[in-house]
Amino acid sequence: MDSAKDEQIQATTDLTTAPIGQALLLFALPTLGSSVLQSANGSIDAIWIGRLLGTEALAATTNGNLVMFLLTAFVFGFGMAATILVGQSFGRHDIATARIVTGTTVGAFVPLSIVIAIIGWFLAPDVLTLLGTQAEIEPLARAYLQVTFLAMPAILMQTILMMTLRGSGDAITPLIFMAIAVTLDVILNPLLIMGSGPVPALGIAGSALATAIANYVSLFAMLAYIYRRDLPLRLRGAELRDLIPDLTILRTIFVKGLPMGIQMIVVSSSMLTMMRLVNREGVDTTAAFGATQQLWTYVQMPAMALGAAVSAMVAQNIGANLWERVGQITRIGVIYAVLLTGALVILLLFADRQAMEIFLGSNSPAIPVGRHIGRIATWGFVAFGVSMVLFGTVRANGQVVWPLIILFVSMYPVRLGVALGLHDMLGVDALWISFPVAMVSTLIMASILYLQGGWRKSSSMDLVLNEHRAPVEEISQTAEGALPCNARAPAPPAVLPR
Repeated sequence: MDSAKDEQIQATTDLTTAPIGQALLLFALPTLGSSVLQSANGSIDAIWIGRLLGTEALAATTNGNLVMFLLTAFVFGFGMAATILVGQSFGRHDIATARIVTGTTVGAFVPLSIVIAIIGWFLAPDVLTLLGTQAEIEPLARAYLQVTFLAMPAILMQTILMMTLRGSGDAITPLIFMAIAVTLDVILNPLLIMGSGPVPALGIAGSALATAIANYVSLFAMLAYIYRRDLPLRLRGAELRDLIPDLTILRTIFVKGLPMGIQMIVVSSSMLTMMRLVNREGVDTTAAFGATQQLWTYVQMPAMALGAAVSAMVAQNIGANLWERVGQITRIGVIYAVLLTGALVILLLFADRQAMEIFLGSNSPAIPVGRHIGRIATWGFVAFGVSMVLFGTVRANGQVVWPLIILFVSMYPVRLGVALGLHDMLGVDALWISFPVAMVSTLIMASILYLQGGWRKSSSMDLVLNEHRAPVEEISQTAEGALPCNARAPAPPAVLPR
């Protein structure tokens, strides 16, 4: 490849120079696609298990899925911290440090995930006892959970690799291999559950095994692709020593990642508490709320994707010290969040009956209840979308504690306060009103944090990156050799002016 073409590819893949609106959208859409695939995969797996094995088997999977969610939530936090460090390194054109961050993250979490898998296999019965699993479904739940633990190394490592790739500006490669994992999982589920020819019928364990096989195949295929395409974060030769964790970077990933992982737990535990309150209102209300929850999963996806995209783009621009672009990225992200989430909210309000019928059937008495819930609460996700963009921005400079505090206040004192405090006055509607009230309070606090929080000041991440920063000559040579390889990053087709 000649020099001119190198420069062209580098220009079109550099998130510090690409047109913000176009790059942000092209970065967020593949991330959104990955989220949709994950959610659809879970729904399809549930359909296979429910139809082929019955309701008891479907109930048994809840325990395994909860454990998998909790573990993935923690890894998400650490992966997000690694994403920010990789993004800031790319913004500085310091690919060597980005590889050290990637090597440290992988080198630390591969052995950890293997240990989790082994311990989880043997302690699965104790975990189920701790979760209060009913005796009649315990054997099914144990078989499913044990194999789920065996899948965890692949699932966790794919999560880490996909997030670090996004930090480098590559959102397409994670989408490709998420699609491969989901496709294999969907195909293998009925085959391994029911058996066919030489393949034995494994029942509920077959569903978990399908997930394991799909994720291991996808993981190794992604690694082969990374090395074949010579993507910037691959480690070769002497660089393989970067798999020995750098303690300074590892400490930073842990300190910054733990609060982000805890955020997922806070949100989930709050929802479990709300579920207990909803269960007191009767079967129809519980069914309606469950259907609404399924729909809300998809309504919030654009906000989550935009938050991740904004965080990756802002991290690169902070690394390049382009603070004016940081503000522009945030403003455009807010506009996209309002437009995309607002469009879904409006669509759902106009097609709420048809949407409810997908989950409840056409004659369910829960449909009017579900429509009522949606009309009261769904609009709050517009505020949620803006909050995710603001949180994505401040996290990109290492501010992770205040978002955790804000979410805790919104989920517990605010949401539960409204749900319980207004119940005598408003009845069950107090539960539904608590959702948009909590989301608006999150937006207010997130806006104060963004405008007045002091998150723009130099963070501990700067110190870590400066400590590992390569000499200027080495950075220049590395950037020239590595950045063009990131040909999957979102970018317009033409050369962009610097």
